[in-house]
Amino acid sequence: MYLCGEIILSNYKNKYIMNSNLICFDWAVKRVLRQKSNFAVLEGLLSTLLNKDIRIVHILEIDDSQESAGDRFSRIDMLVKDGDGESVIVEVRNSRKSNNFHRMLYGVPIEIGGHISKIEGYGKVRRLYSVNIVYFDLEQSEDYVYCGRPVFTGTHNKDELKLSDRQREQFTCRHTGDLYVEYYVICINKFNKDAVSSLDEWISFLKTGGIPENAGAKGLAEARECLREDRLSKEEQAEYSAYMESLRKEKSEIPDKHSQASDITV
Repeated sequence: MYLCGEIILSNYKNKYIMNSNLICFDWAVKRVLRQKSNFAVLEGLLSTLLNKDIRIVHILEIDDSQESAGDRFSRIDMLVKDGDGESVIVEVRNSRKSNNFHRMLYGVPIEIGGHISKIEGYGKVRRLYSVNIVYFDLEQSEDYVYCGRPVFTGTHNKDELKLSDRQREQFTCRHTGDLYVEYYVICINKFNKDAVSSLDEWISFLKTGGIPENAGAKGLAEARECLREDRLSKEEQAEYSAYMESLRKEKSEIPDKHSQASDITV
């Protein structure tokens, strides 16, 4: 078990110096990365994961009365533009307890739907993405990145429900599933290898809290600079210390089978 700044380089056979003074990504999501001057970090992660150029237009506010303190730290919703200029809503959620997985599956459509009704001035939203960074074990999984969206299959003929030509033109998409939330699940615990791609570099950072000097993935150079702990104000440093202490206390408790935090970077 180790915290940010306590990076075990031997896990990744990395010969390059890694930053050990970077703040945790999930805390940064709700504090540092909400600032427009730091949008390049999240834009880099999303562009790499979705394999398209992403530009953040606006951070969508969350109703704090409906969220626990942990949820407010772990989640950020954004209106973005993709490389085709289309408006897209993206949710990024960090989950450290397995019971949050159910929230991802059942809560996202309602939460994102609430945003759509408030942003008509930004134009029609074409796509919806839910990006989930999970720090607990999904024991039956083998890969470390999963992607999925609804597929509607006929009960009798097993054919796929398709859009008509008129509907494809109206909705500017090709498949019925494109109208619904597309989920991405990044399983941090499953990543135990050298980074061989830009996405691997991002996942390595999410797991270890460190960025090799030779990392070339979009957004990581900006993360290396703006996520330095010594750049926080005194007030932010106090908040961050309190957050880290709460995680240490959580890790010291005996986890039950329904709520367990992983023994990796926090």
